[in-house]
Amino acid sequence: MSEEKLLNPEEQTEETPVAYGVDEKDESRGRIKEPKWYVVHTYSGHENKVKVNLERLVENQNMQDLVLQVVVPTETVYEHKDGTPSKARERKIFPGYVIVKMIVTNESWYLVRNTQGVTGFVGHGSEPIPLSDEEVRRMGIEKTVVILNVNVGDCVRIISGPFKGFSGLVEEVNGDKQTLKTKVDMFGRSTPVELEFDQVEKI
Repeated sequence: MSEEKLLNPEEQTEETPVAYGVDEKDESRGRIKEPKWYVVHTYSGHENKVKVNLERLVENQNMQDLVLQVVVPTETVYEHKDGTPSKARERKIFPGYVIVKMIVTNESWYLVRNTQGVTGFVGHGSEPIPLSDEEVRRMGIEKTVVILNVNVGDCVRIISGPFKGFSGLVEEVNGDKQTLKTKVDMFGRSTPVELEFDQVEKI
């Protein structure tokens, strides 16, 4: 799944799905596997509604074993205006899309495809294409445990996110959440920020 595919949903087509029934033929072709992440295109601005609607349908139809998780990827951005302290807000990383972890069968395909606000799966023709493990990792959909040996008072360098390149002293460490707090100097002000372990490296 390339980024170009995500940015050009109008090129995708939706037709009657191929058969995803659980039978020997499908199993021999590798159709019945562990759950994979799929990209679902939605009407603009309906991402959170689709998430809520789909989760409700999954619960009502008792299909938690087929549709395991629905995610609207977001990131925290910091706005700086006229030297005022930064304000954090959540921004959708992929507007117009939700990411669904599921086992694709006829039943689960129809459930997702017919959820209010969904316009289709991203893929070739009628067959959804799962995200690769690398794409899942880069998108931050599934968190991986990061071992970071830092303590309060240590100096870290930020290696990703809006504060990439800044350094600061660790003021708080939360091993359970895999986050830490530090301060960076911006516009002559000391700005507190919370970062995930994979966003920093110890200096």
